[in-house]
This record gives sequence, structure tokens and C-alpha cells, in this order.
Amino acid sequence: MKPPEACIFDLDGVIVHTSQFHYQSWKILADSLSIPFNKKDNEMLKGVSREDSLKKILALDNRWLNNKEFNRLLDKKNEHYLQLVSELQPGDVLEGVYSFMKALRSQNIKMAVGSSSKNAQRIIDKLELNEMFQAVIDGTKVEKTKPHPEVFLRGAKALNVQPAKCVVFEDAGSGIDAAKAAGMTAIGVGSSEMLNHAEYIINSFEGLTPKKLWSKL
Repeated sequence: MKPPEACIFDLDGVIVHTSQFHYQSWKILADSLSIPFNKKDNEMLKGVSREDSLKKILALDNRWLNNKEFNRLLDKKNEHYLQLVSELQPGDVLEGVYSFMKALRSQNIKMAVGSSSKNAQRIIDKLELNEMFQAVIDGTKVEKTKPHPEVFLRGAKALNVQPAKCVVFEDAGSGIDAAKAAGMTAIGVGSSEMLNHAEYIINSFEGLTPKKLWSKL
């Protein structure tokens, strides 16, 4: 394919691994409610908003909470998560990502983050990646979460690029669905078993160049 005009990156699992932070935070919360929760259960929360994640955890035990308690638990989970995020450093960017982005920038390809996380900007700050992105679209800027395409469509609009000329990098099935629903080329990052409906799948960015990737599409 011709080089795209823009690339939109999911955050967790694509640029940095914060999934263990989410798991640890949800695990602490689930334990406080005496709801069994393990790493397999955590897989269902990939690419899911904080509110919907808590709903899924409560559903494991057919639990219902009033709005006040529900929101209190959301805040508590976020406190645990932010405490862990505060320890992030630029060296935590996944292997190959920074060099890939530098190559995109040298080709004048625009870049944005498209994440369900409400803490995306904070994480980008900690990783010192602000110079790479012309836009950060996260959970604070959208009403609908993936697989709805809103986050990616807003990213394309912020970059002033037509959706068909955007490539999305995602590690979750819901994110691949969102990218395709937006009319964008979807690149899966990770397991082919979970992402087999992507246009192309990479294991990681290590050793990958834009030229090499475009030749595969």
C-alpha cells in the first residue's frame, strides 16, 4: 500500500504495558468485594472502559451496587492504578516503538493516540512521548468506547486526515473492530489468535520499519 497520511496508536499493549497495573488494581478491588478474579477474567477487560470493566467484575458474582458505591469503587481503582503509573519512565516504552515513530515522523506521517483509558495523557507525559503526537484522544474525550469507532474517528478529525488514509495499531479485538468500523486499516499487535480479523498482524515493533510494513499491506 501507499504510505498512510496518519497512524493512530492504542496505548496499553501497543506503546507500553500497563495491563499489569490494571490487573493489580482490579484484583485489589475484587478481593475487597470477595469476588474471585484472576488473569483469565482480566482478559475480558481489554480495551473496555473503566465503568464497563467494573460492571463485568460485578457480574462475575451477580452483584449490584448503587451509583454512589459504584463511583466510589471506580475512584478507588483509579487511585491504585495512578500510583503504579507514577513509576513509569521513558525506558518503559515497548521495544522498537520509539524508533518506528521516529521513522514515521521523518516521513511527515501524522500520529495520534486512540485509547479508552482516561489516563492516556498522563501516561504519555510519563513516557516523554508528547513530541510524537499531534493528538491524544482518550476516554475523557469520547462518549462511546471500542468497538464503537468514535475514538479513532475523532483522532482522524483532530489530525485532519480522512479515515481511509489512517492506519491503526491495536492489541485488542474490540480495537480492531473499532478501526475497521471507522474505515481504517487495522494492524494487530500481538497474538494472531485474538486478532485474526486485522488486515495484518505483527508480534511487536522490534526491528520493524514503516517501509517494511507498508510492503506487507
